[in-house]
Amino acid sequence: MMTEKKNNTALKVLTGILAVALVALSIYTIKFYNEEKENKEILQKEKAVIEDELNDLIIKYDEAIEENEVMDQDLVNARDRIARLLDSVKDNEANLVLISRYRREIGDLKQEKDRLFRVVDSLSAQNERLVTSLDSTSVALEERTRVSDSLRNTNQNLATKVDKAARLKVTSLSGEGVIVRNSGKIVENDNNRRVDQIRTCFTLTANDLAEAGEKNMYVQVYNPDNELVGDQIVVQHEGGTMVYSSSSKVYYENEELDVCILSNAEEAKLLEGNYKVYVYNDALLLGTASFSLK
Repeated sequence: MMTEKKNNTALKVLTGILAVALVALSIYTIKFYNEEKENKEILQKEKAVIEDELNDLIIKYDEAIEENEVMDQDLVNARDRIARLLDSVKDNEANLVLISRYRREIGDLKQEKDRLFRVVDSLSAQNERLVTSLDSTSVALEERTRVSDSLRNTNQNLATKVDKAARLKVTSLSGEGVIVRNSGKIVENDNNRRVDQIRTCFTLTANDLAEAGEKNMYVQVYNPDNELVGDQIVVQHEGGTMVYSSSSKVYYENEELDVCILSNAEEAKLLEGNYKVYVYNDALLLGTASFSLK
């Protein structure tokens, strides 16, 4: 009887302990569920914010593409990258790792937008100055040529030729990684761990209407993370400040001129992937090209 009573007491104590444990587990489960639900709602809100930011970037690029001609392809490519990222955001479930990665990618995209739009603004400012100059010239020509239709036509043809000669043109634009030997010999190499400089080569086309003489040529090289590779040459132009990877002065005599410009490269910025090169005459963009390092 005594043993049976002890067993009943022990069973009641054990039952009580289990009941308390069950209540505690229920409370913990409910708390964990609520926290998980709250975290998921926060991540969903952050995902919606990211989608809105990407949509805003796409709208800004669409507006810039409508207003610009020279940089159209660069702007279209950048907008397409944003659209692909937006599709990825929409297709994937929100989690902390993905949200962090999307935030970093948006930061990179915004930096690229700022750089491209600075170039667009510089081009627009130059076009506005050119239009103002041409308008002024046109007024002067009209006042001087009212007496003779023949003279007016001659001046209009001359103005057209001057406009065509306003910029240099480049062909065969390319970029590549190279190794510069102690002997001065340059060897092409696409291994990012072995390259020590980036070589940009192009041909200035023949143009009898262009102004001959010394030309300031500049190169920008951007790595896969959109970091400027090179010596960070800061140049103040009329339209604003530009930063370049390297520069060279060439003497142009209205004939074809082959030019190659080397850009120094820090090992930390020589990443595997696609690179972009931009060639300028002063602040005027002449062309772009891309290449890859393995």
